[in-house]
Amino acid sequence: MPSIQEPLHFKPEEPKVVVAENEKMVDVQDKEVTMEGLCSVAAYDQWTPLSVPGQRPKPRYKHGAAVVQEKMYVFGGNHNGRYLGDIQVLDFKSLSWSKLEAKIQSESAEPVFVAPCAGHSLIPSGNKILSLAGHTREHTESLSVKEFDPQTCTWSILRAYGKPPSSRGGQSVTCVGDTLVVFGGEGGGRSLLNDLHVLDLETMTWDEFESTGTPPSPRSEHAAACYADRYLLIFGGGSHSTCFSDLYLLDLQTMEWSRPEQHGIIPEPRAGHAGVTVGDNWVITGGGNSKKGVPETLVLNMSTLVWSVVTSFEGRAPPTSEGSSLVLHTINGEDFLLSFGGYSGRYSNEACSTVISLIFLIYIFIFR
Repeated sequence: MPSIQEPLHFKPEEPKVVVAENEKMVDVQDKEVTMEGLCSVAAYDQWTPLSVPGQRPKPRYKHGAAVVQEKMYVFGGNHNGRYLGDIQVLDFKSLSWSKLEAKIQSESAEPVFVAPCAGHSLIPSGNKILSLAGHTREHTESLSVKEFDPQTCTWSILRAYGKPPSSRGGQSVTCVGDTLVVFGGEGGGRSLLNDLHVLDLETMTWDEFESTGTPPSPRSEHAAACYADRYLLIFGGGSHSTCFSDLYLLDLQTMEWSRPEQHGIIPEPRAGHAGVTVGDNWVITGGGNSKKGVPETLVLNMSTLVWSVVTSFEGRAPPTSEGSSLVLHTINGEDFLLSFGGYSGRYSNEACSTVISLIFLIYIFIFR
């Protein structure tokens, strides 16, 4: 069975000395940096609910979130079966929410409409944000690519070439170099998919790739990550009758699927979880199955395929919810994770944060 070749191991970095000042974590190498915004509330190894003044966004799940220039942009989602089409912005410096009134830019005489949606994917692209796929009230035949410009608050529909994927929601969209890899999701008529499509961002051309080996079964609401610009990892997800805890790996050079041997803890089956990569590590939060939500925040070392628990959060909160979002933002060399929204018996509009460093990730794999 193929496995990851030539694994990348942790590269030692000069250690940073971190001290506590008034219960705030301060890097002594950055003493001149003022503790403000997200830096003033996040803590290591634990999720901290953010107290954000002003009007919060409408509670939601299956929305999209992306970070551009010190701000998290949230688009769409679902609340009580209603698709949302608003754009909400969380400023990491001021820790305040604001709502944007987006405009539509069209080069054609025909009007362009960006429909409210859920189950879509938001991908930062330079100083802009791409939105792909998603469920809408009006069914479309093929997947469209929309672009949002935060500077002008403008949506535009990007022209793409080749044969686009069929419309869907709950898919994964993974950035691999200058391409986006789309896998799976739920299409029209609630049909589950396990097809693979690649969008070249330089030429804006779609390709559908054939693969060898045994691919993941058709599924939606899974998580995907890229390792070493060569391997696509798929974890979990669900069908109409069950949730999965399996891990699949696709070698993007040979286009061969495999199920590598996993080590460490055994993850619970889940769907609707979220994930981000921090170096060689893949952090997974939230999700649920037919019985309950998942309280543990997991991390997979993608070079050794060892699972471990980072922390656990009891109660109803974004890091334990289905359909929440998870983004990564680096401030002064520290990696901050922010989880927003989701559903765990009720729809949430809360935000929680934590900070994870490379040194901390090494620690949990050595000593836990």
